[in-house]
Amino acid sequence: MNNDPYLLITADTHAGGSHEQYRDYLDPNYRARFDEWRGGYKNPSQAHYGNKKKRNWDLDIRTDDQNSQGVVGEVVFPNTVPPFFNQSIVTARPPKPDEYELTLAGIRAHNRWLKDFCAEDPDRRAGIGLILPNDFDEAIKDIEFIAKAGLRGGVMLPLIPPDCTWLKQLYDPAWDRVFAAIQDHGLVMNQHSGQGSPDYGDSMVGQALWVTEVTYYCQAGFRHLIMSGVFEKFPQLKYVLTESGCAWAPPLLDQMDRIHQGMSAGAIGELNYGDQQWVLSEPPSYYAKQNVWYGASFPSKADLAGIDRIGVEKVLWGNDYPHYEGTFPYNLESLRLTFDQVPEEHRRKILGLNAAEVYNFDVEKLLPLAKQFGPTPQQVNQALRKEDIPRDSMCYLFQNALHR
Repeated sequence: MNNDPYLLITADTHAGGSHEQYRDYLDPNYRARFDEWRGGYKNPSQAHYGNKKKRNWDLDIRTDDQNSQGVVGEVVFPNTVPPFFNQSIVTARPPKPDEYELTLAGIRAHNRWLKDFCAEDPDRRAGIGLILPNDFDEAIKDIEFIAKAGLRGGVMLPLIPPDCTWLKQLYDPAWDRVFAAIQDHGLVMNQHSGQGSPDYGDSMVGQALWVTEVTYYCQAGFRHLIMSGVFEKFPQLKYVLTESGCAWAPPLLDQMDRIHQGMSAGAIGELNYGDQQWVLSEPPSYYAKQNVWYGASFPSKADLAGIDRIGVEKVLWGNDYPHYEGTFPYNLESLRLTFDQVPEEHRRKILGLNAAEVYNFDVEKLLPLAKQFGPTPQQVNQALRKEDIPRDSMCYLFQNALHR
């Protein structure tokens, strides 16, 4: 048995600059308007102030936190509110046409900031750059910047809500040149739970509907990209759907394969498609196996139940740092809760080696850190008793386990 500590690479963390930092990274032409915007801006969540807020950008705090959790590498999604946005881009809707100019300046400030943030600790950090879906020419410029900046995390591909009628949906062939640019630059294409939902308003009912349906709309990118033939046309693309679990994939792929069979035959039930040519030459499950990875974040045992069908090499672990719903500061407890009976070879792949391959981490450079900080097999083998589940954590992994 390999008794070396685990190489933990989280494929789900978040970071962003402060407003003071973002101002320095803005195109100078927009700084006066930023100052005016910032004068009227109030952070929508007071919880972001204090030490938690600094975790988004402070090298020492972030390094100490991750080391304390045994984490030696991180894939970095955005977190704080970029200039001219009213919420984090992880959950923000795409900008309307009259918002586009300023929000484009905002995401470009973030991308410039992210380049320097990752350069502080380049072996441990793989940053994911931002694009907007409003203008494909400008999106391709941002893809080129992300590639030249060495942001190994790749591109965060927007999820398009169905009520954003001023935008092209991802299944539209107009997106092909964006996908071609991502593939040509060898970048990973990422989507993250939280985007893609219709606007139900800010009431508690609207928010409850958003939470109820967020998983469904998060998976829309998975459905739309596969069924429209994106991976048939661009077979070298790597697509990662993060903070999404993975147990849902096998039954959904079974359904999509059945639909593919009907479309290939030209009819489904009473629906006849005449002489139209179906876009896929292989079943959807084929493209999922070739092109898709699942950022399952902090999975439960149930989340991993279908892993044999999608492939253990396709699942990436994450701790969602620094979000309250993540596993910090109880990372070892989360591993003991889920992975105590997972085979050793599978553990090492899910907990780090898969992410290293997808995002091009240099394992040899991270191994000394893993030996110093990583959890050991003996620690993870100790199943977490119910009485030891953290009561003060907001992580749903622990909350669900407590109320089983």
